Amino acid sequence: MAKFTVLKGIAAPLERANVDTDAIIPKQFLKTIKRTGLGSALFNQWRYDASGKENPDFVLNKEPYRQAKVLVVTGPNFGCGSSREHAPWALLDFGIRSILAPSFADIHQSNLYKNGMLPVVLDAESLERAAVEARAGRELEIDLEAQVVRTADGQEIGKFDVEPFKKHCLINGLDDIGLTSQLESKIRDFEKRRTQNTPWLDGSGYLKRTGPVKISAAPVPKTNRGEVKQDPLEW
Repeated sequence: MAKFTVLKGIAAPLERANVDTDAIIPKQFLKTIKRTGLGSALFNQWRYDASGKENPDFVLNKEPYRQAKVLVVTGPNFGCGSSREHAPWALLDFGIRSILAPSFADIHQSNLYKNGMLPVVLDAESLERAAVEARAGRELEIDLEAQVVRTADGQEIGKFDVEPFKKHCLINGLDDIGLTSQLESKIRDFEKRRTQNTPWLDGSGYLKRTGPVKISAAPVPKTNRGEVKQDPLEW
């Protein structure tokens, strides 16, 4: 996963609320398990008409927004709807690595982080200042280390919060696999101990057998006084 420290690029304004994941990437494009190639289907129902031609009025079909790296969403609840990881894949494949919004749907927000993208929640005043820059076709700078959004000339627009663990993962380019790989030596040590202590769990004990194995019958259940239990219901 690519590291995220400071992102500077064209910001595109999206003046909508409750943008659901089906609007971000419609269901007919969910057949693939590849993370690439979905950028052309991003916001499909808004970018194209019924014949498949580009809608010239949609923001991402205009210059300079075709090269947008930041999406400024003025309405709340971005990414609501079904939990589809194709939504962040489509945004990322288009070139967008950060979304500014007043709020995000929880699962979509988590999926953005897991795919190396930064969802930024701004207060109303800061978000409007960011939207003004985006409407003018200017760049924004998203500084994750300082947790600040700036204009292209370095003026502060607003600060944002981010969980320390998620910040650590983004700055170091660590997805779930990367995090697990950091513990590879400990995982191998654990597997060795497990094989030694409980060989039946991974089958290693059976692989080492040579010749027939003596099978003993299970002991007959008895009462506390040593009497054999006759009725199965008493067992």
